[in-house]
Amino acid sequence: MSSKARKSCLNCRRLQAKLDAQEARPKALEGTVARVQEQLAAARKDSSTSSKPRSSDIVKPPKPAPPEGQDRRRIGGQPGHPKHELADFPSELINGGSFDFRLDLCPRCWHDLQPVPTIVPRVIQQVDINDVPLVIQEHRGHPGWCFHCQKVYGAPLPIGIECGGLARPRQTTVIAYVKGICHASLSTVRKFVRDVVRLTISRGQLAKIIAKESQALEQPYQELLESLPDQKRLNVDETGHKRNRLRQQVWCFRASLYTLFKIAPTRSADVLIEVLGAEFNGVLSCDY
Repeated sequence: MSSKARKSCLNCRRLQAKLDAQEARPKALEGTVARVQEQLAAARKDSSTSSKPRSSDIVKPPKPAPPEGQDRRRIGGQPGHPKHELADFPSELINGGSFDFRLDLCPRCWHDLQPVPTIVPRVIQQVDINDVPLVIQEHRGHPGWCFHCQKVYGAPLPIGIECGGLARPRQTTVIAYVKGICHASLSTVRKFVRDVVRLTISRGQLAKIIAKESQALEQPYQELLESLPDQKRLNVDETGHKRNRLRQQVWCFRASLYTLFKIAPTRSADVLIEVLGAEFNGVLSCDY
């Protein structure tokens, strides 16, 4: 084979390799474009195009970099920030005893030590819980026999005892607080009452106690709901959730002295008209 033919074959292989590289480049770019499009589509998702909550539509912008020559702020208390300490309990609240510790001898030379009344002693206060925080009452309705009627009559119990059930007001309030404010399940509430309060109770009985608390709060809730139109300023917001697979909306009305929640099947302005009326004379703040 001549040198010219060999040189031509080398050029062919070089050109073929260059062509293969150029053909592979668009395929790589197509994969990169596909990944960028997926990321862009995920970033553009909001509550109207996906199952994301409306609160996620407003994204906090990244914090700006600190000015030149200034260090980034560290976590925790900042220089110059006033110190906040837990205040000591007053003497009238100390009901578990007060204990004094003194040294009789010097720990270095073993000579006698004299008290120094001008120096305040170092004090450490501790708080604990009683072993069994239960007050158990028993109410008896004794029977009586009437010779005239030939019948037994039982002494009626007070209406508060008759309708109160197992849990008295404070115990009922603790159970409702753990369930409603702490958002604990009935199983968690049952464990808390069993392990901390030392009361073994079923989940069904807990549900009855919580229903009793809801019934007791119905009247003051209605009074607060009816007073909303008279407020001078209100902050209003709502968010969606599902209850028994049904879409619900929780409306939040923030007044100056209280916060009220209302569950409604819709997020439309009909709820505002129902609660505040067609005309509201105060200042109403909301997003969008």
